[in-house]
Amino acid sequence: MAKIFNRLCIHTITTKPWSIEEATEHYLAIGVKGMTVWREALAGRQPFKVGERLLTAGIEVVSLCRGGFFPSASLSLRQKNIDENFKALEEAAALNAPHLVLVCGAEPNQSLEASREQILAGIETILPRAEALNVKLAIEPLHPMYADTRSAINTLGQANDLAEKIDSPMVGVAVDVYHLWWDPMLENEIRRCGNNGHLLAYHICDWKYPVEDILNDRGLMGEGCIDISKISQWIAATGFNGYHEVEIFSNRYWTMDQQQFLRKIIKAYQDLS
Repeated sequence: MAKIFNRLCIHTITTKPWSIEEATEHYLAIGVKGMTVWREALAGRQPFKVGERLLTAGIEVVSLCRGGFFPSASLSLRQKNIDENFKALEEAAALNAPHLVLVCGAEPNQSLEASREQILAGIETILPRAEALNVKLAIEPLHPMYADTRSAINTLGQANDLAEKIDSPMVGVAVDVYHLWWDPMLENEIRRCGNNGHLLAYHICDWKYPVEDILNDRGLMGEGCIDISKISQWIAATGFNGYHEVEIFSNRYWTMDQQQFLRKIIKAYQDLS
């Protein structure tokens, strides 16, 4: 019988070549009972039925990825992005996902300040729907190398500021070590979001060196230069008892046998303990 890893979650994007049905089968077989669903994995499926199947199988949906991408120089595109977030919230509710992860977006043809104002406006616009559906919004700051098009929220301090400004129990933050490991204020900001009750999610992987692809070359835990154990201690000190979510984008790992990759994930996770 497989050992059960009670606090280990794997994102479906990590094992991208598998369908969500295959991921469910293989995660359970190796003892993983937490899954963060990426919206791509729902293509051609009814989210409510997917949620039912996952519940019946014994998989807990930890979150849905992803919403956000609010900024645009075009008013019509901003509205289209809002509509897409409404759809994502409906999917999250159908899956019984407790929160929707927000990759906030950025517009390279305008200032970062303008993008941040649009992010605030976007979150405030979708918040009533999130409240009605009981789906929390997890603001995920991204590494500054993504500040051109993926996110104008680049530090945990900025994410904390945003969550505190909105001041809703339905809005918090997601901490991803890949994006935040470099920040000298990280320990203080983790303590801050923990004290405020804003820490909703914790994502792990590693930063390889040199990075061959800024998007799709993440490493397994222990394969790079991030002190994940130290950051995990800071997370634990807040009282956070949620999942440690493995989120790895990797052209290299996506091309290998996924069952072998899954075994590598399990070993890397155990080595952190």
